[in-house]
Amino acid sequence: MATILLGIGSNIQPQQHIPAGVLALQGVFAQVAWSRVYQSPAVGFDGADFYNLVLRAQTEQSPQAVVAHCKAIEAQFGKANDAPKFSSRNLDIDLLLYDDWVSHGALDVPRAEICENAFVLRPLAELEPTRQHPTLALDLASLWSQHPQFAQGGELKALPDDWLAQRLAALL
Repeated sequence: MATILLGIGSNIQPQQHIPAGVLALQGVFAQVAWSRVYQSPAVGFDGADFYNLVLRAQTEQSPQAVVAHCKAIEAQFGKANDAPKFSSRNLDIDLLLYDDWVSHGALDVPRAEICENAFVLRPLAELEPTRQHPTLALDLASLWSQHPQFAQGGELKALPDDWLAQRLAALL
């Protein structure tokens, strides 16, 4: 079984789309766990704040199959394949890490934004602090401690620890 780490975000009705997306992912992958949810400003465009988290799961599927499942779930929530990179999202799911697998090209793993965006790195480091980044030879907690937003707290706002669990319980 491979360990996968998925970045999840939404800025269109995130209170509904994030829990429903996590529920859909629980139906596809095993041993699902998640970070806290963080609220942050939209990046690259003017839009509503995003809610972001990282989800860890186990799978026997290939990286390509994982991405295909994520794209199918995004489509269920109304994301078009040709949506602009910097735009509002009902649900966005990105494969950040797949064990220590490295691929560049059509499937870019590990995702570059792991180190670029605090809204990806902070929840990733929270969930998997000792995991080594496959190409940088540093653990995720160290990468977060070196991020420019680490010392200042950045523009991330952590939602209550039970935010997602409460909303998932309401769906069941």
